[in-house]
Amino acid sequence: MSTEAFGEGGQRNDNMTRSKVALLTTTPATVLRDYHEVMNLAGYQDVLPKDVDTALKVNISWHFFFPGSSTTPWQLDGVIRAMKQDGYDPALIHACHNRTVVIDAHLGEVENKHLPVVQAHGLANVHLYEGDEPWIHIRDAVGDLADKFLCLNDVYPDGFMIPRRFIGENILHLPTVKTHVFTTTTGAMKNAFGGLLNERRHWTHPVIHETLVDLLMIQKRIHRGVFAVMDGTFAGDGPGPRCMVPHVKNVILASADQVAIDAVAAKLMGFDPLSIKYIRLAHDAGLGCGDPREIEIVGDTAAAAQNWNFVGPFKQMTFASRMQHLIYWGPLRRPVEWSLKTVLAPWAYIASVLYHDSFWYPWNAEAVTRQVLASEWGRLFRNWEQVKADAYGFPDVGATPADAPRAGARALAQSVGILGTCIKEAPEFASRRRRARHTPPHAA
Repeated sequence: MSTEAFGEGGQRNDNMTRSKVALLTTTPATVLRDYHEVMNLAGYQDVLPKDVDTALKVNISWHFFFPGSSTTPWQLDGVIRAMKQDGYDPALIHACHNRTVVIDAHLGEVENKHLPVVQAHGLANVHLYEGDEPWIHIRDAVGDLADKFLCLNDVYPDGFMIPRRFIGENILHLPTVKTHVFTTTTGAMKNAFGGLLNERRHWTHPVIHETLVDLLMIQKRIHRGVFAVMDGTFAGDGPGPRCMVPHVKNVILASADQVAIDAVAAKLMGFDPLSIKYIRLAHDAGLGCGDPREIEIVGDTAAAAQNWNFVGPFKQMTFASRMQHLIYWGPLRRPVEWSLKTVLAPWAYIASVLYHDSFWYPWNAEAVTRQVLASEWGRLFRNWEQVKADAYGFPDVGATPADAPRAGARALAQSVGILGTCIKEAPEFASRRRRARHTPPHAA
């Protein structure tokens, strides 16, 4: 792909214009119309060419449904409907999923009701780590831009591979508004993390802020267009992206500036965006605007001025998040972190599944989510397969109250299967199986 449209550091040459973030308040009855409007307010058709493939990068932060954690079905549906209405060819749009060692994307796209949306629109559904998806070395993809990385050359001295299909594609990120125990907040910039880095992406956790800046540079170099549409109908506070306290906030956002949309979301949650390291680094590098005073807000400016006063991810951390901080940034780093780069690493994946899926979700999720699941959004999710849309949204979300997340023994039983998949798909084991399959018998 030609990189002539891009300047030094992967920055677009046209980034002298003021960054714009569109924000609207919404309801289930108007959410489809509102997604179409918010995308056009942010100028998405000027950013995403219609003559190339567009990857809809779905966010699955938990394979179980948990409000605020993952892309909502109405977010995915609204974006697809908007693109089709505006003349994008459905044959050139596909949903895009990555795999992590602790998240089952196949389970997640079912539990979060993404798969029925993709199938209803007849789109391709791409799981990047499966089948014959080709990958390309980072230096073959971005050339000497790699010399400017803040940290990835140190984390991966031999480089790393990225999906070849990303070269020349548009990418449209579908994050949600939520906090994160590693990065304070998470949104558009972090949504690239799973798609661009291989299964050993956890090696970057000690330098996660610098990593997100490097990934944004890569995106600006390889993609024809980069855009984000963020759902804040549910928003998550606390030790995210999983064990959060969800709230109903009724907002949606869109922007071509990944830094700006994350900054506006951070400000809504009550944080100073420029005090969040990845936003500050990206802002200072000229990769986008992280200063809300310099961002043009279009749409519902009153809603954009709200302060939700979230407590953030660090005041009520879970046992798992406290241990992660001790390992990556605390006194356990020297004695423990080295093991995460060896064949011993699966201990950490197993511990994560046992804590989050076998303990926290079965015994906590029902109580934490009960209030938001009683909302109209909760009923829309519960009745998603039965509700009928009109041109504006979903006028009748159904009378059936939302199901509480599976609890107790039922969730515990499902977590056992997830644990088996986690161990089977651990890259330390999977890579050995791949080498064994490709080693000729005489060389064994």
